[in-house]
Amino acid sequence: MGLMDSLEGTTRKLSWRPSGTEWGDYYIASASHYTPSAFEHKKQVVIQFLEQIQPAITWDLGANTGEFSQLAADRGSLTIAFDIDPAAVEQNYLQGNAKNETRILPLVMDFTNPSPSLGWHNRERHSLLERTPADALLALAIVHHLAISNNVPLPLLAEYFQSLGRWLVIEWVPKEDSQVQKLLASREDIFSGYHQEGFEAAFEVYFKIHARVSVQDSPRILYLMEKI
Repeated sequence: MGLMDSLEGTTRKLSWRPSGTEWGDYYIASASHYTPSAFEHKKQVVIQFLEQIQPAITWDLGANTGEFSQLAADRGSLTIAFDIDPAAVEQNYLQGNAKNETRILPLVMDFTNPSPSLGWHNRERHSLLERTPADALLALAIVHHLAISNNVPLPLLAEYFQSLGRWLVIEWVPKEDSQVQKLLASREDIFSGYHQEGFEAAFEVYFKIHARVSVQDSPRILYLMEKI
């Protein structure tokens, strides 16, 4: 207990105001690839999907600073907001702490290298997959990063997501989108299967598509899917 008290006392003295990282400043930079009306429409569609499925537990995969995590939490869902960027996660935590938000847990997580089982006989602390399933997953503006930046084929992404939860709210970001063009500017385009038809074919192996909505003033599409 003395060690825990000492650790708590030390951490309480720490202060970090993160800024200047890609994901920590994502929603500031989003003006470059979302018009205000497009971003608002995206939020309204996500709200519509959440109110339709009413998840008790939501995992927001690539949550940035938690803008969409908050939409789930506001509707009573206990929400885990994962992001690879510690600065984005810290901003999410600070925002929640300032308003006494108890339904969002921001965590640092790399989904290409998720937390394994740890401890004696690998049984003291469970791996990420052993902590599933969530009722719903938010996978917004993340598919292109996993598929192109990390070279994960769409069928493997679909298989991975179906292992994490029942409902999936996912955003398709096509090659003509400015953010995908940025990713492809510094690498050879070897992603011949990265198109909407290939995306739907890969995910329909594991999910039923209940809805697809084009985001206004944007080439992006939001999907509501349910695991088969």
